[in-house]
Amino acid sequence: MSRKDGLLALLVVVVWGLNFVVIKLGLHNMPPLLLAGLRFLLVAFPAIFFIPRPKVPLSLLLGYGLTISFGQFAFLFSAISVGMPAGLASLVLQAQAFFTIILGAIAFGERLQSKQMAGIALAAIGVLVLIEASFSGEHVALLGFMLTLAAALSWACGNIFNKKIMQLPERPGVMSLVAWSALIPVLPFMLASYLLDGPGVMLASLVNIDITTVLALCYLAWAASIVGYGIWGALLGRYETWRVAPLSLLVPVFGIASAALLLGERLSLLQLAGAVLIMGGLYINVFGLRLRRAGVARG
Repeated sequence: MSRKDGLLALLVVVVWGLNFVVIKLGLHNMPPLLLAGLRFLLVAFPAIFFIPRPKVPLSLLLGYGLTISFGQFAFLFSAISVGMPAGLASLVLQAQAFFTIILGAIAFGERLQSKQMAGIALAAIGVLVLIEASFSGEHVALLGFMLTLAAALSWACGNIFNKKIMQLPERPGVMSLVAWSALIPVLPFMLASYLLDGPGVMLASLVNIDITTVLALCYLAWAASIVGYGIWGALLGRYETWRVAPLSLLVPVFGIASAALLLGERLSLLQLAGAVLIMGGLYINVFGLRLRRAGVARG
């Protein structure tokens, strides 16, 4: 990977890591489902006027939009709204990798490799440690934690739809899929906010919207979604998947660091132990036990 593309990849990782802090800031004056709906509205418009509609069956496009967009962010925004720390959310959300592996085995008959099973087992222990932290007064709301896991599962379901879409004879462009699928969750988000928050709360938050919320929406829609996915898709098109995909492991690193720096969030020893176990599981899932094998070979 060239130095320029390496810096672009790092930029995307930083942008996605900061995403969780921005969500936290955006939620200070707006209910979560309304904020998420406005985010996808800004992703779709005006982009769909300049990007052609992807040639994808409506059923697949709806499945993709309702899982990776509506499901994932309805749960994630709600989790952070009820007290899930932004930095920890950036890590727990990566459980999507393991959910995707399991769902892929079910949907496509893919066989699990030993490294994947080891990674899933280690990360599962990390999740149990974090659940224990939620019962031990470690400032982790159990509801927020479970909502974040639901967001990860929704993301994984979206990955399955994404794979089905990418197996079509005419594969759609990344930005075409991002922009047009963003239309799908807007109405469900607005309807859900209307039912759960009420029209009065929605109207009040729109009338009293402040610059922090506006900037948060712009960041979430344009920086994290359009710019982030645009660059990431271009890099995946230029390089092998194994060169690009593992860099996403850095997202929770920047997520936790930015939350600590900007929001003053700190992980307890028990939370840190759970985080290390999950990151270890992610590492093993991507790289296996290469360091150990290399050490054995040298010995």
